[in-house]
Amino acid sequence: MFFPFFPPTSHSRQELVLFIVRFIPTITIYRSSSSGSTQKTLAMIKPDGMSGNYTNRIKNVILESGFRIVKETIVQLDEDTAASFYAEHSTKSFFSNLIKYITSGPVLVMVLEKENAVADWRDLIGPTDAHKAKVTRPHSIRAMCGLDSEKNCIHGSDSTQSAQREISFFFKEVSTGAAVTEHDEL
Repeated sequence: MFFPFFPPTSHSRQELVLFIVRFIPTITIYRSSSSGSTQKTLAMIKPDGMSGNYTNRIKNVILESGFRIVKETIVQLDEDTAASFYAEHSTKSFFSNLIKYITSGPVLVMVLEKENAVADWRDLIGPTDAHKAKVTRPHSIRAMCGLDSEKNCIHGSDSTQSAQREISFFFKEVSTGAAVTEHDEL
């Protein structure tokens, strides 16, 4: 079997790796689940997770937990974009620190998919406060790489409505359902 955009000729290993890196992330494979009802949720590895070299470990945990990474992109948020994404927190005392933190380096934004994705992802990342996560959920992602309640390494949508809004925010997809302007998760 061959791909029409990749001629079936002999290629070096380097060319094959380049092909995989360039094209495989853009291919979406749809599998039906036993019930046929999967959900999507947004996951974001924040700057401390990226700079702390936790990306591969986090992605392995995601895949080992039965999620599919449908889409991903690395972005450097500017202050306006970050403020728009976290608009529901704009009146809170931690808002300026949150914006400074989230714009301090690149973030990896992913769309995850599986049955019960929103709740399962929230469970996997653990409590917002990384100190609490280390005690109450020591195997959670925030226990693995978070520092405190603000620098907690990872973001996860807190509801299906937030997931739709957040996925649309980063991937410009048309969201189904009502617009959501509030959620309570950092």
